[in-house]
Amino acid sequence: MEQEIIKQPLWKKLLGVIPIIMAVLVIFMLFKSKSGPQKKEVRETSKAMRVIQVPTVDLIPRVIGFGTAEPGNIWRAVAEVKGRVLEVHPDLKAGALLKEGTVLLKIDPIEYELVVASLIAGIDQVKADLAELQAQKENTTIALEIEKRSLALAEQSLGRKKNALKNRTISADDVDKEERNVLSQLQNVQNLQNTLIVFPSRKKALEARVASSITNLKQAQLDLSKTVIKAPFNSRIGEVSLEPGQHVNTGQILFEAHGTAVTEIQAQIIGNQMRHLINHSPGPGISAPADADLTAMRKLINIKAIVRLKSGEWKVEWAARFDRIRESVDPATRAFNIVVAVDNPYEQVIPGKRPPLSRGLFCEVELQGQARPDSVIIPRAALHNGTVFIMDKDKRLQPLKVQSAFSQGDLQVIDSGLTGGEILVVSDPSPAITGMLIAPTRDTSLEARLLAEAKAETELK
Repeated sequence: MEQEIIKQPLWKKLLGVIPIIMAVLVIFMLFKSKSGPQKKEVRETSKAMRVIQVPTVDLIPRVIGFGTAEPGNIWRAVAEVKGRVLEVHPDLKAGALLKEGTVLLKIDPIEYELVVASLIAGIDQVKADLAELQAQKENTTIALEIEKRSLALAEQSLGRKKNALKNRTISADDVDKEERNVLSQLQNVQNLQNTLIVFPSRKKALEARVASSITNLKQAQLDLSKTVIKAPFNSRIGEVSLEPGQHVNTGQILFEAHGTAVTEIQAQIIGNQMRHLINHSPGPGISAPADADLTAMRKLINIKAIVRLKSGEWKVEWAARFDRIRESVDPATRAFNIVVAVDNPYEQVIPGKRPPLSRGLFCEVELQGQARPDSVIIPRAALHNGTVFIMDKDKRLQPLKVQSAFSQGDLQVIDSGLTGGEILVVSDPSPAITGMLIAPTRDTSLEARLLAEAKAETELK
């Protein structure tokens, strides 16, 4: 019974194989009916970028510097005479505005008035001595003439008596007596002549005394005038160091006054920036002056200046003028020291809007040179290490090498490589793929800002 094999019917054996066959048929049919993956058409995508048309413009070169306002004239009043202060102007206080010619203080003049009176009296005395000397000269001249006539008569009498002595009609004693008379008259004439000789030297001595006294009088009158101190120009008073009744000594500083006619600001400008302001072609008939005439230099350089005071959102401007370039260059920065001047700043004061341009205010100074015609300008951000990107006629990105002249604010002045009219990409093209398709959007607001900045219609940043 152990060797007995149990045989199953055939149909039961087929029941186990049929599912496998059906599965194989299903898989076969699936592979047979599959059409494969669908192929999609690949299209080139474009990248959106902002563009502008490169402008050419009459560029006004500008540069910004900073400096501190200082009065054009600073007067330190120094006592030139000593004495007690009798009177002080009630407005002689720090910050007060006083007009030219205003009497600011008086020093006791009595000492100097006495000196003047003494010298005047001395001059009158010497003049009287001169008049007396002239009268003496005239009298001596008359007396000399009389003595000369007496001498002539005595000589005639002596001659007659000598003839009478020869005829023995008179004695020798009479002749000797007459001769002594002649000699006496001759002595008188000689004395008068000697007196006249010294008159010129005496006159010169008296005249010298008069001249010396007049000089001393002028000095005394000058000292007397210095007892009254007046404002030499329209001034704003600075520090005051005196009180009424105080005794001042010669050389003592009394107060400080700042002129209000001109305020100066000295700003430092880097030499490389400075050279772009100066017109390289000033035109026919204009050349560098042979002498150091400031007016000719200003005409040659032809720089316009604007002074600004900024504090938060508050901003004030003054029209200024280029005045001069200081004599030395800053040794640390190698910058030029440019001085600009604002005329009559106190007359431009508007309460609540424009303050006085007072000493010590820190100001921005903008210098503008002559316009450079047909300048090619682009935004500074569009320049990438000497390369710009433009859009060609097929709207594809192309790099272009350019040579820049100088930068100014947010713009770059191009010397070569662009001629104007090109379509410049101003968006960041990263990654910059040459030939990539561009979907351009023209940035007209950026174009307007560029032109406004180039024409000095906006502030320089």
